[in-house]
Amino acid sequence: MAVTPTFPSRDALRRLRFRPLDAVVGAAIFLLIYAVVRVGASAHVPFRPSQVTTISTSPWRLPYYAARSLLRMFLALLFAYAFSLGYAYAAARSRRARRVLIPALDILQSVPVLGFLAITVTFFLALFPGSELGLEAASVFAVFTSQAWNITFSFYHSLVTQSGELDEASRLMGLSRWKRFWSIDVPGGAIGLVWNGMMSFGGSWFFLTASELIIVGGHRYTLPGVGSYVGVAVEQGQLGHVVWGIATMIIMILLVNVVFWRPLVAYADRFRLEQTEASQKPRSLVLGLLRRSSWPGVAGRGRRIIARPVNQLMGAVTGIDDLSLVGHAARRRAGDLAFAAVLFAVLGYGLYGMLAYIAAGQQGLGVLGHAFGLGFLTLLRVIVVVAAASVIWVPVGVWIGFNPRVAQYMQPVVQVLASFPANFIFPFAIVVFLDLGISLDYGSVLLMALGTQWYILFNVIAGASAVPSDLKEAMDNLGVRGWERWRRMILPAVFPAYVTGAITAAGGAWNASIVAEIVIYNRHLLVASGLGSYIAQATARNDFHAIIAGILVMSVYVTGLNALLWRQLYSIAESKFALA
Repeated sequence: MAVTPTFPSRDALRRLRFRPLDAVVGAAIFLLIYAVVRVGASAHVPFRPSQVTTISTSPWRLPYYAARSLLRMFLALLFAYAFSLGYAYAAARSRRARRVLIPALDILQSVPVLGFLAITVTFFLALFPGSELGLEAASVFAVFTSQAWNITFSFYHSLVTQSGELDEASRLMGLSRWKRFWSIDVPGGAIGLVWNGMMSFGGSWFFLTASELIIVGGHRYTLPGVGSYVGVAVEQGQLGHVVWGIATMIIMILLVNVVFWRPLVAYADRFRLEQTEASQKPRSLVLGLLRRSSWPGVAGRGRRIIARPVNQLMGAVTGIDDLSLVGHAARRRAGDLAFAAVLFAVLGYGLYGMLAYIAAGQQGLGVLGHAFGLGFLTLLRVIVVVAAASVIWVPVGVWIGFNPRVAQYMQPVVQVLASFPANFIFPFAIVVFLDLGISLDYGSVLLMALGTQWYILFNVIAGASAVPSDLKEAMDNLGVRGWERWRRMILPAVFPAYVTGAITAAGGAWNASIVAEIVIYNRHLLVASGLGSYIAQATARNDFHAIIAGILVMSVYVTGLNALLWRQLYSIAESKFALA
């Protein structure tokens, strides 16, 4: 009988033996940590609300500004992933919580970032008195609000469309809910989490200027960063410095793609659900270097030492992943009625409080009618943006997602296009609009599309990438081509991911209206009639009655559209097109 050795094998010892490559990787990790600590320490400086931070438009300051912006973006991304995993899990696993959390998520992803800033700046400045950390926290929170919703929707979709076989296997093996979460739930949604995280990270560049150059209640708060650099250059009409900011942004995007996102895409491919291995896989030079070094082995050994007691503790807390085989219909109905009564009471009280607050303003409740009219104009722009983006980017996303070799070369291009903050090129678009006599009422549609169309593309790419290779090979063997292939495999396979992308694109379009319907260029103010410009103007003059009215009206439009359209499409995706 063979005896399993308890000591490391010769191959394992060879993998843990340090080589020159390990010194290079270790030095790179050390320099990265050192840079984060130094840049982070520079944010903890004295600050008085009355003081005005001057942003230099010298190109020599751009490397430092780029480092400050990148640190904010990654901090926001960390919080966004933590929030998304917990929020989506609660919504997917609790039927009652889902009734509250998903509509709330629809509203939150659509409320403009400046709607948050008007409230959060004061809160964070009071939380960190006398320190610039208050402004930094407000900026990170603003970026977080532009990242979290897309990731949350993606993970929620992967949970509700999870294969029934995985659900059965989890219960047969007696996995705890904690163990199932990290062994089945997160790996099952890994591809979508990476691609949507990439999209959220890229999309948040769109709001970088608003989060670093904050104007609330007549006060101007400025943080060092690429966004504030470009914002100041745009205000002064210095297109040359705008170009310097754009070049810096492109370098940052490419660097983050090579060092961070591309390794994640290649690593997440291992979690694809398929019976046969794909002939082509995404590759990453950085991931290859890491795998050839000994650091992953050392980190893995440390992780296993820590994970064992944590898994035991959390397994005892969360319990076994099982469901009662006995249905208690009467008890469930009584619980649903009690939950609905409490929910309606809370919502009714909150709505009454908001209406009373709005009525106390100068215009009273009449402001709601004006806001609803402006909201309809913004709704038309959102519909045009989503429809046009769907027609253009669904075929492109399928082509990229079904061809890993194409994705290897197209991913950096798509990443640059999606990550590039569209409002950086607003000045050039405004110059064209002025020369051609195009009103911002129409031009704002293009400005909104520049920042939100990528949600559909990235989700379709993620959906197409997750299609099992054996399913595509079966279609090839059967000779299914053309429209028949689209009808039988491609459209059903990517439909759930497309719905997620369309929902987040619509929410992003509502959010983008705050910067697309009102643009400042060379000290000239251009305004389009719409709810976004209405909220932006109310924020600038610190009119909280109008801000609340605008956010309330936008919430009504968003929830109504979701109830009539998106929720129905989500139900179809869950029931008919899940890969079970």
